[in-house]
Amino acid sequence: MKKVKFILSMAVLAGVGFSACQSNSTKSADADSTATAADALVRDSSANMNEIRPLGPAPDWAPGIKPQMQAVMEKLASYKDKPIPELSAQEARKNHTPTDAVMDLMKENNIPMPVMAVDTIGKEIPVPGGNIHLRIYTPKNVTGPSPIIVYYHGGGFVIAGIDVYDGSSKSLADQTGAIVVSVAYRLAPEHKFPVAHNDAFAAYQWVLKNAAALHGDPKRVAVAGESAGGNLAVNTAIKARDSKVMLPTAILAVYPVAGADMNTPSYQKNAGAKPLDKPMMGWFVKNYLNNMEEAKDPRINLVAANLKGLPPTTVITAEIDPLQSDGMMLADKLKGAGVKVDSKNYDGVTHEFFGMGAVVPEAKAAMEYAAVQLKTALK
Repeated sequence: MKKVKFILSMAVLAGVGFSACQSNSTKSADADSTATAADALVRDSSANMNEIRPLGPAPDWAPGIKPQMQAVMEKLASYKDKPIPELSAQEARKNHTPTDAVMDLMKENNIPMPVMAVDTIGKEIPVPGGNIHLRIYTPKNVTGPSPIIVYYHGGGFVIAGIDVYDGSSKSLADQTGAIVVSVAYRLAPEHKFPVAHNDAFAAYQWVLKNAAALHGDPKRVAVAGESAGGNLAVNTAIKARDSKVMLPTAILAVYPVAGADMNTPSYQKNAGAKPLDKPMMGWFVKNYLNNMEEAKDPRINLVAANLKGLPPTTVITAEIDPLQSDGMMLADKLKGAGVKVDSKNYDGVTHEFFGMGAVVPEAKAAMEYAAVQLKTALK
């Protein structure tokens, strides 16, 4: 039952994801009707979102947490799942997620499902050592070759998948008008480092070669990801540069895994934060890496990598997140390497907030910001 809830719930998340009204002098009656319905949903959702309130005082680990964000964390805690560091990877994949919490809050507060004009299909592709699955999101009513975003989900290289992060991909497709290809790279500990990194680059190469068949433009391909996926997005761009493969047009890295130091200011401040804490990060590292020395590999420790020559990059961070310093240091290192960088930190929210736009105002704003950044780069 948890797995079914897992899959269904993500379809409604990631930045409310309503279809933007396009300026068009020849709108059909159906288009007008859809736009009116979407506008009504936006108004209803925003009103109900503002009514979401936590049940208790702010937690000790986040005295400045925003009320809607706190409500999500309270709901997540109510499931009383065992902490992930106490579980095997297989057991951890069955735990409730922040997505489940958001879904339940939506039901309790009568927040309607977002309307997103996106079609999806699945595709199996070969990669070195096996096969992986892609989910392809194509915006409806878009003519001509579209830009493409190759998206990598989060989960510490160990848990989650494209179902859990379905909403992020769907919202990016809906808000940017780009085709989004979400990559189900293989997970650890079944597939240790650098399998996820190799799968990520193989998927990017497949997209470049098959862009025309997807009705996409092979000259306008961006990479994006959250957490572990943010790391994979940056690494894919680095590998493309080093392999003389076409560089991505842009990079979006949302609270990326970017360093090997677990004693940064944000790790110290947010050691006990939720839904991601310092012990969980240690658990992810032990499951993905073959040995702890690999943490120094520049594919993990991105802040020590050669970042010169990378495309324009957008970095999003959250205040209540052990990885906040990672993302901020990565943005600074990119700037120092001559890369065009735009970055934003969102106060009062936690790791994983980006996909909570249906109930957390800061998440809705972050998704809109990310979409604008990608649209600007891909136009």
